Amino acid sequence: MHALSHIQAITLDLDDTLWPVAPTIAGAEQDLLRWLLTNAPKTAELTQQSEVKQAIRQRVVAKHTTKAHDLGFLRCEVIRETMRQAGDDPQLADKAYEVFNAARQRVTLYDGVAEALARLAAKYRLVAISNGTADVFVTPAAPYFDAAFKAHEAGVAKPDPKIYQLATSHLAINPNQILHVGDDAHADAWGAREAGLHAVWINPQGHPWTHDSPQPWTVRHLTEVADQLQA
Repeated sequence: MHALSHIQAITLDLDDTLWPVAPTIAGAEQDLLRWLLTNAPKTAELTQQSEVKQAIRQRVVAKHTTKAHDLGFLRCEVIRETMRQAGDDPQLADKAYEVFNAARQRVTLYDGVAEALARLAAKYRLVAISNGTADVFVTPAAPYFDAAFKAHEAGVAKPDPKIYQLATSHLAINPNQILHVGDDAHADAWGAREAGLHAVWINPQGHPWTHDSPQPWTVRHLTEVADQLQA
């Protein structure tokens, strides 16, 4: 069906592929707010004004265009700039970001994902490729992964082929022997194929495929990938 008998390894996106990212970020922002209320109360007040927060973020992103791939750096700088604007000590930003980032690692896998990963890991090497700041090795998905490549460490973000090439080099096999699985149509499905990998698009909402290229193998859940590869 998909000519995948020669696949030797699988690369996987993390956020919104293995777990929902929105509740994790919301929880991390609550932890950060609690910390700010104690340690930088003026900043806490300012961060609750969404228009101000948005304006600061836009300014920081515009100032650090070469860091677009490093979401953690940008978030820390947003906190720092908010502290400056609020009149708190901007040197507290690094500690504040640590609080956020620790909470950002608390993820809850989608139902059935752990079982699917276990089935895949029994047959293939699994490698994470993520634009986000999650560390797969401190999540419940840790036991199944061989390695992880993160945009902020690689210096580029998906769909840049360089981050896929790092994973390919690590695996020491040809790109066409690797299957990439992810939820982002552009960064994951299109990007992986541009880098020479096979792609599976996790698309639970049934979004239309908008690229000119043929639609890749599309599933609603990782279980379908495990089912197909074990068939």
